[in-house]
Amino acid sequence: MAEIKKSEVYTSKEVENLLKISASTLKRLIKQGRIRGNKIGGNYRFLGQELLRMFAPSANEKTEKLNVNG
Repeated sequence: MAEIKKSEVYTSKEVENLLKISASTLKRLIKQGRIRGNKIGGNYRFLGQELLRMFAPSANEKTEKLNVNG
């Protein structure tokens, strides 16, 4: 399995491959607000940090707190 890098920017196709989901599932996740992406030139781009947030939101919150407090 490929590693999702926090600071990397991914295309829709790369996200589909990484998460092993279809294009329609990705569109549904975006529409539901479960994953955030930015539309650039008509195509979505996703931050690795956002993909990781989907799987471990509490771990991401802990990291953010450490960065603010540390």
